[in-house]
This record gives sequence, C-alpha cells and structure tokens, in this order.
Amino acid sequence: MPWSWQAVVKLRVVGMTEQFEFDPAAKEGVYKAIFERRDMRHFRNDPIDEQLIERLLHAAHSAPSVGLMQPWRIVRVLRPDLRGLLHQVVERERIKTAEAMGERSDEFMQLKVQGILDCGEVWVVTLMEQRERHVFGRRTLPDMDLASASCAIQNIWLAARAEGLGMGWVSIFDPQDVRDVLSIPEGAEPIGILCLGHVDEFYDQPMLIKEGWASRGKLTDYVMCDTWEPDKAARAQQQWDDQL
Repeated sequence: MPWSWQAVVKLRVVGMTEQFEFDPAAKEGVYKAIFERRDMRHFRNDPIDEQLIERLLHAAHSAPSVGLMQPWRIVRVLRPDLRGLLHQVVERERIKTAEAMGERSDEFMQLKVQGILDCGEVWVVTLMEQRERHVFGRRTLPDMDLASASCAIQNIWLAARAEGLGMGWVSIFDPQDVRDVLSIPEGAEPIGILCLGHVDEFYDQPMLIKEGWASRGKLTDYVMCDTWEPDKAARAQQQWDDQL
C-alpha cells in the first residue's frame, strides 16, 4: 500500500528544524502536491489564464541547477499547425516504440501517451546550447544539466497540481524531429513536451498502474545504508524485470 501525503505529514520530527519548518497547512500542501501529482493524459482544451502561466514559468525558473547554469529553455507552442506536427512526431515514435516492445506491443498501443491536441498549453523544454562550456559540477557528471532541467519540470508539475491544473510529460519523440518542427538549433536538446491543461479529474493513482502496465516497487528495496546491498538491488531489479 503506497503512503499517502496524510501519513507522511504525521511523521513528526522534533528538533532543531522546528524554527524553519512551514506551518502545518503549508507543509501538508507540499506533501499533498507531491503525492497527488499525476502524469496526465486526459485534458479539457479550455484556455489557461496568463497569470497562472506566469506563475508556473516562475516556478520553473526558480529550480536549482548545477553551477547555477539554468540550462532549461522553454518554448510555448501557440500555433495549432505546430501542435499538429508535434502530435505526428510523437505518433511516429509511438509506433516505433511499440515495435521494440516485443510481446507487449499491442498492450502498449492501447495506452494513451499524449494529450498534445487536447490540452490548453503545449511547452517544449530543451537543454541550452553550448552546455560544454559549463564545467562547474559537470566535469565528471555532464548529465547534471539534464538533472537540473528535470528539476525545473518537476517545479512546473508540482505548482500545476497545487493550482488544480494537470500536466503530462511526453518523452516519446525523436529529438531531431522536434528540432525540425520548432527550428531548435543542433546544440540544444529537446527533453520533454509538456501538456498542460484543465482536467475533469485527477487519476487516483498513476495511469500506468491503473492500466496494469506497471507497479511501484517497495521503498525498502531502493534505499541502502553505507554500501551497495545486493539483495535489495536484486529485488528492485526483479520488480523492474517483471514489467518487461
């Protein structure tokens, strides 16, 4: 049984953090957004208020980033024809992904993997050009630019959930195809198509769990102390292997 945000906030920690902690209502709101965030695929196409869009963009731009490089670049896709082209890009890759799925191919094709034509806003998040110039925190871990941009996307996701707005992160596409549609230069790397919009309801659990595609592993198999624990790693790996 997955933990709920109500269960988490009951884990009271008494100590020196008290002077810095949020008030109970604010703290519950943070955990509620985390635990009730969903990767949405079903939307209404009502327009989104511009002030709300501005708040979400500020949330993204407040994300942490390695060396404060702020590698995210966000393209709001406002033209319907460009939306249509992005939809086609995703559909092409969806078919190729299904072909690579083997025996789960037909099952995969039944999943709804995007809401590009349905939602109120479509944003494409890319990594910046000339990222190789930023060495701070990336000399041995160059993918920290991706980690930083992912934090920005997560900020949008949580803020959107708190605002009652749905968001889905679509990653089924060929980056070059997205570059071609939006005239993105070669040095920049598209990492996500974000669908944002009003919804009739939020899924009570992740859609892939609801659809029987996957299940969530046990937290105790994913947390190790002081050293790599092969037994835990094997259990976590098996949970993943069972879904292939």
